Amino acid sequence: MLAALLYGQENLRLEEVPDPTPAAGEVVIQVGAATTCGTDLKVWRRGGHARMLIPPTLFGHEAAGRIVALGTGVTNWQVGDRIVANNSAPCMKCFFCQRKEYSLCPNLTWNNGTFAEYLKIPAPIVEHNLLQIPDELPWELAAMTEPLACVLHGIARSNVKAKDKVVVLGDGAIGLMFVAALSRKTEVLLWGGNNHRLEIGQKLGATQTFNYHQIPDIPSVVKELTQGWGADVVIEATGVPSVWETAIACARPGATVNLFGGCPRDTSITVNTEQLHYSELTLKGVFHNTPEYVRQALALIASRKIPFELLISEQRPLKDLEQVFCEMKARQVIKVAMIP
Repeated sequence: MLAALLYGQENLRLEEVPDPTPAAGEVVIQVGAATTCGTDLKVWRRGGHARMLIPPTLFGHEAAGRIVALGTGVTNWQVGDRIVANNSAPCMKCFFCQRKEYSLCPNLTWNNGTFAEYLKIPAPIVEHNLLQIPDELPWELAAMTEPLACVLHGIARSNVKAKDKVVVLGDGAIGLMFVAALSRKTEVLLWGGNNHRLEIGQKLGATQTFNYHQIPDIPSVVKELTQGWGADVVIEATGVPSVWETAIACARPGATVNLFGGCPRDTSITVNTEQLHYSELTLKGVFHNTPEYVRQALALIASRKIPFELLISEQRPLKDLEQVFCEMKARQVIKVAMIP
């Protein structure tokens, strides 16, 4: 089959590799669509990911497709089933899993290789994070289950209350998903650097949008719009250390700041200890998702209550993958559905 392999920093190659064969407990799917992700972009630019993959390796982690082969012992699925598989599954046995802190499981089973004609799903994912999708749901929408599950996990950890004023920093796919999921019950102020993406943010429910190239002093504007106090909740969705500091500066006393965007390794930020202490701030890092939010994400996508199709800039064949990442790097597209 044709598949994308990551060899290092911005070194992505399409190669013919053997078709996958399922072992016991595994299934193989024919990929209907694989969506690109900001995490994929970061991994491509940095040349790897300490937790998820080590090059050279099959690449990509968001996909939906149809089962074409079953391993021995798989009884709950049939060839032909339309499915979406999360890119990981917890072990369900460790210290953290016993406390239902599944995203912290040190034994997570990761799966990469969605940018290919076929994808093998490991047994733990088949057991815990493989879901059937409705016949009428397009592949590319179902493929977005994984990033939306991460977003729903992030919202659940952010102490969001009805009618809160929430600041979202970042107009990438993740930031826009936060807007879509939060705007149903809160006021969302979205900051980004791309007017087209900010327009999509408005369509997804943002109360107000701001281009930081035109209004660079973000904390001052946030305070002007919140009676001088700052936002109730701040979501950082860029993975840039300086923006983590901006997020903290936007928070009112008693606020929760969700530092959601993953920064490069070995980076650090400066926090004003007086502000942190006397303003009783809650600073939170939130990572990945859990089986509960994978299911919630697919249900929300399948409900079609939110036009998540706005995040898909276009469909492209697999041969265009490297060009697509160059376009993502230049911020010309948001998410692209790769069709093998």
